[in-house]
Amino acid sequence: MRKLVVATFVTLDGVMQAPGRPDEDPEGGFAHGGWQVPYVDEHLMRTIGAGLPQIGALLLGRRTYEIFAAVWPRVADDNPIAATLNRVPKYVASRGTPVLDWEGTSQLGADVIAEVEALRERHREIHVYGSLDFAQTLFRAQLFDVLNLWVFPVVLGEGKKVFPAGSAPAALRLLEPAVTASTGAVLLRYAPAGEPRTGDIAG
Repeated sequence: MRKLVVATFVTLDGVMQAPGRPDEDPEGGFAHGGWQVPYVDEHLMRTIGAGLPQIGALLLGRRTYEIFAAVWPRVADDNPIAATLNRVPKYVASRGTPVLDWEGTSQLGADVIAEVEALRERHREIHVYGSLDFAQTLFRAQLFDVLNLWVFPVVLGEGKKVFPAGSAPAALRLLEPAVTASTGAVLLRYAPAGEPRTGDIAG
């Protein structure tokens, strides 16, 4: 089965900005870059590593592409994450003209939805990491098969959120029991489930 998997790290209050490094994304004066790092353990890394063989292509927004392209090509291939990301085809969704100097990278055309649908026919499994603005486009179109949310036990009170105000209403379906790291981080795997439903608790 072909899949488009969106994966992101988020805080309890939904912030996904700059999880990995202090200087990753300081936009808006964000001062908490690297908030994810203290919560990473071996179980979390094994869980991430277990999904690497399934990745057939990488699909990123411009900002996340630039962050990844500045790091992963410089990491030796004895690192399994680097080996996978450097090997697979990479596609960038951008209205601008990003520098595509990471080997195996190409840019999507103007009709992003049509391009993504075509990519889903070409690759067994496509992974999207971070890429907040682009992910919102996929969410609005329900153009994803799995949403992997690693939720970390930290509240920041500011920063870019995975579901900011104005996000498209949507229901999600939990695919399997949550995976929990020793640090309290929790992996939730969801699939799209159409429109939200409502009811009256009083019956």
